[in-house]
Amino acid sequence: MDEKFTIIGLGELLWDIFPYGKKLGGAPANFTYHVSALGHNGIIVSRVGNDELGKEIIEKISDTKLNIGYIQTDKIHPTGTVEVIIDSNNQPDYIIRERVAWDFIEWQHSFSRLLGSAVAICFGSLAQRNDISRKTILEMLKKSRKVTEIVFDINLRQDYYDRNIIEDSLRLATILKLNNLELEVIKGLFGIVDKCSQEKFCHLLLNKYDLKLICLTKGEEGSILVNKTSTCRGDIFPYKVADRVGAGDAFAAAMIIEFLKGSSLEKISYKANRLASWVTSKEGGMPAYDDNPLV
Repeated sequence: MDEKFTIIGLGELLWDIFPYGKKLGGAPANFTYHVSALGHNGIIVSRVGNDELGKEIIEKISDTKLNIGYIQTDKIHPTGTVEVIIDSNNQPDYIIRERVAWDFIEWQHSFSRLLGSAVAICFGSLAQRNDISRKTILEMLKKSRKVTEIVFDINLRQDYYDRNIIEDSLRLATILKLNNLELEVIKGLFGIVDKCSQEKFCHLLLNKYDLKLICLTKGEEGSILVNKTSTCRGDIFPYKVADRVGAGDAFAAAMIIEFLKGSSLEKISYKANRLASWVTSKEGGMPAYDDNPLV
């Protein structure tokens, strides 16, 4: 039997509000759901409001058998919501409510025990938009650095980021995941205006921040995985697209599991692209695994 990993998703937990109704979401929560569905111990660290939407989230997560012990309840701020707008190409755009519960994640002593058992953490930039959650996230990452793989799934949203957030996160990360558009934004933030190829820029980041792996997702063009010695290009798989919400989070989940297993870049690419492609055929970021090809 394969080793069962404890993997943390750290950051936003919310309701995605679609035209057809609401779905549980937030990139770290989607990520953790897929980690768990793939047979590992996914732990969500986040915060919800002491309101009906928050209670629904706890019930929903409990139904999926995920651990709710590290989801805090905020008595002041409401549960997060995001309006999801799907364009004609099935690409999502987001209107994100501000000053919500996941902006105020606080350090708690039980995190030290959790960090003692976790082998990986995945986090992004969005939950660092508020100083309270940002301080907690950075503290967790610094305390786990010696024993944990840290995945920075950058997830740039609207204007909720700056160069300091990106650079501080890269310094603590061991793995970076980003998409085409995010790569161009990072080049701009770092003042790189020449025609530096995507692969060359990935190598610049690998060396500057001593990263082990960069995963660049490219939509219909698949993905590129780059480490300090190799590059692997992967293709997507043919599914009829419902929406692309959560596909990147699924990619990250399969990617880190295979990385922890010591799999080759080719196997990491295959598993991650296969899962992400399947997720695009479903509505929302946490589809039921009744017909998933990887389980």
